[in-house]
Amino acid sequence: MSTTKEILSNLKERNPGESEFHQAVEEVLLSLEPVLAKNPHYLNTGILERLVEPERQIIFRVPWVDDHGNVQVNRGFRIQFNSAIGPYKGGLRFHPSVYLGIIKFLGFEQIFKNSLTGLPIGGGKGGSDFDPKGKSDGEIMRFCQSFMTELYKHVGPDIDVPAGDIGVGGREIGYLFGQYKRIKNGYQGGVLTGKGLSYGGSLGRKEATGYGLIYFIKEMLRVNNYTLTGKTITISGSGNVAIHACEKAQQNGAKVIAMCDSKGYIYDENGINLDTIKQIKEIERKRISEYIKYHPKAKYNEGQKGIWSVKCDIALPCATQNDIHLEHAKQLINNGVQVIGEGANMPCTNEALKFFLEKGILVAPSKAANAGGVSVSALEMSQNSMRLSWDFEKVDEKLQNIMINIFKASDNAAKEYGMEGNYIAGANIAGFLRVANAMLEQGVV
Repeated sequence: MSTTKEILSNLKERNPGESEFHQAVEEVLLSLEPVLAKNPHYLNTGILERLVEPERQIIFRVPWVDDHGNVQVNRGFRIQFNSAIGPYKGGLRFHPSVYLGIIKFLGFEQIFKNSLTGLPIGGGKGGSDFDPKGKSDGEIMRFCQSFMTELYKHVGPDIDVPAGDIGVGGREIGYLFGQYKRIKNGYQGGVLTGKGLSYGGSLGRKEATGYGLIYFIKEMLRVNNYTLTGKTITISGSGNVAIHACEKAQQNGAKVIAMCDSKGYIYDENGINLDTIKQIKEIERKRISEYIKYHPKAKYNEGQKGIWSVKCDIALPCATQNDIHLEHAKQLINNGVQVIGEGANMPCTNEALKFFLEKGILVAPSKAANAGGVSVSALEMSQNSMRLSWDFEKVDEKLQNIMINIFKASDNAAKEYGMEGNYIAGANIAGFLRVANAMLEQGVV
């Protein structure tokens, strides 16, 4: 029977150089120690050893031709991590930083996130080191078609259902779905989620991750006798999650005063004008620095990390992993932050999270707080299976209920194991128990 330290040590030895994956596993294993002490059968049945080893790792070549007739070659990934409670489910990320360790960390996180939703979906993730920025629509289409020409062998509505992530939006999903349909010679709507509304997509999917983040935070604040109304918020990122978190926060009476992209951040003491952000980012696809052309009184600063020096009540990291390091956590604490809401996957380092908890800060952890996107993806799968579509209000109502239930599960698990208020541990424990029990019941597979 191995200890958690031995399991982690062995994992690092077998998976060298995959720092993000090591970080994600370490955070979970440490938080599970009270569970394992009370329930040693999770250790002596090899559940943890199986949980940290993907069921399947797929790596493949993606050749495509650019607009100048030159052949380009990228690397594609799909990590099918755990199918104990349903088909693999998780997004595709197209970004030059993508490598095996990134996809494994994301796939591992997805196991627990999907478990928390209460829906029948397992954990997986995929992507490529392809960079869609600066590429023409034709180049992106040809890349997506080549990518799906290999990926189609490994996915399906009851096997593995990818969605979007960084660099993969509606345009990319459309090209991927078209190629899948062409190869399979049949319409299988449930093979991809985040589809366009005209061919099987769900209302509310675009908004789901950002809205879900705010729904989780609202419930967390309510239980702790706080409210969103009147609070000042900074949001890292200006993509889909950040935009819709900003939108829902503003609808609930909060003032968002800063947002950023990878080059720098804007500060608007009067409150961010979201219509301007949408125009710049969703239509013009330009840098956030353009904001000051529309709002000259706002300020732009180079360097995205500077956003954590802005004084605020609530900080929402919605950009990418390891956005907030210990030094940024200290800046935020010194400036009076009260709440951290993780909209991105693992946006805080383990050291930063530990510091926030020591200082009594309320932390909405990514596994729980950003589960809204995959929740509505699962609802999209349900609609596809039934050959019907629900209106936005119905989807949004279901999303709100799911996020409230995720908070309750995290809160109850934390209390049960003597860590009241630690929603990071609570989310890990609640997510783990459902998956681990399913694995036990299914035997050694």
